[in-house]
Amino acid sequence: MNGRRFRRHRPVAGGAAPGRAMLSLIAIASIALFASLPALAFDPAAPFDDPLRTLPGRIASGTTLPGDGGPVACPVTRDLAAPLSLIDAADLALCNNPQIKAAWAAIKLQSAEVGQARAAYLPTLSGTINFMRTHYSYPGSGVASTTEDGTTINATLGWRLFDFGGRAANRESANKMLVAALAQHDAALQKKLADVIQSYFDAVTAQASLHAKEQNESIAVNTLETAQRREDRGVVSRSDRLQAATALARATLDRNRAQGAYQKAVAVLVYVLGIPTRTAIALPDELNGDFAESEESKTLDDWLKLAAKTHPSLLAGRAQWESSVRKIAATRSEGLPTVDFSANYYQNGYPGQGLSRTDSRITTIGLSLTFPFFDGFSRTYKIRNAEAQAEQQHAEVQETEQNTLMEVVKAHADAGSSLQNLQASKKLLDIAEASLAVSQRKYEKGAADILEVLNTQAALADARQERIRSLAEWRSAKLRLLACVGVLGRGELER
Repeated sequence: MNGRRFRRHRPVAGGAAPGRAMLSLIAIASIALFASLPALAFDPAAPFDDPLRTLPGRIASGTTLPGDGGPVACPVTRDLAAPLSLIDAADLALCNNPQIKAAWAAIKLQSAEVGQARAAYLPTLSGTINFMRTHYSYPGSGVASTTEDGTTINATLGWRLFDFGGRAANRESANKMLVAALAQHDAALQKKLADVIQSYFDAVTAQASLHAKEQNESIAVNTLETAQRREDRGVVSRSDRLQAATALARATLDRNRAQGAYQKAVAVLVYVLGIPTRTAIALPDELNGDFAESEESKTLDDWLKLAAKTHPSLLAGRAQWESSVRKIAATRSEGLPTVDFSANYYQNGYPGQGLSRTDSRITTIGLSLTFPFFDGFSRTYKIRNAEAQAEQQHAEVQETEQNTLMEVVKAHADAGSSLQNLQASKKLLDIAEASLAVSQRKYEKGAADILEVLNTQAALADARQERIRSLAEWRSAKLRLLACVGVLGRGELER
């Protein structure tokens, strides 16, 4: 063997436990930790999915809109060939919208940040096992070379005991950001509901307008036929027939334009719903306005107070501002002393060194007090940065509040005026229908000229258009007001 001899130490089992002192320290640390933080309980079903219990209940149960009894069930499966109700449209949009999915992911992301902030209170334990071969040679000394195989084990336990509130500030900041993420998700839901309402009623209004234009075209056809019969009998001149033909051509043009507007509105609605662009959908034939007269009204001040209290965008902004304020305390604490506890266990040598030639077991325990004396004024500017971010966040909260309340004011004004328009449009439509019926009878008997018929026909077309617009504006304004306040739920869509 060329003068070499091999000496093999008794190997140390890879699973050998540290000394009793290390085990005692770990046990004491664990008991003290979980006794002081009882909320950090493990889930027996999945102990390592969320061991610090940071995920909010919404992640498991799903999203529940204000006033609803249960969460929105995704995915939504329905027959799009049947008339699409507003609540079905809302469900499709809420389940397919990428912004809502991004807000949902942001909740999970911020939950992880909360977990990291809570983990700062836990001790850290690490261990290393090294399988080593050490060769000893002594050239020129006549001593035979040796080779030794062995295992070194080391374990380290660290635990920060005191830090002048830095961890507490970081934890509170992360909790506030989680509250903000939840509120931002609610705000995304409310915004999407408002978009769905607008697009849905635009499409339904466009369809109703198309039907009205088709009815106007049909009336124009009947008027032309009447003028033709009277001309054939020699009762009227050719001028009446030409004027009736002109009215028919205009009615046909209006119907073609209404057809294009309807197709455009449906395309926008399909896009908002997040379904394939070439999907064909059916809409209800008409809007119902019977509910309007029985609606309860609130004062503008009531709506503004409710928005300031419940709107998710305001809640999110306030939580973000509170988080930034706590970040200032966390940044300040970085310049204060810290107290750390440490315990180490070494078997057969230290890390980064060769294998000890004799079996050894070393345990160390210590407390370290750290004073950050000088860092080149870096922390000074970090504190200034945190203070400026808090100031900026506070200004953004004020801007968000102003914008939100302004939207409430406009929505409240729209709802009030649309209700008055709805009542007036019903009277206008009744009068226009009666006027046209009288004019047609008079014209057939020769008691009226063609201009009177055409004028009442045009008036009826305008009255129908105003009725359709008023119905859609009222329903849309009412629901948009609830969305602007932040309390719109699926239950309101069913009314």
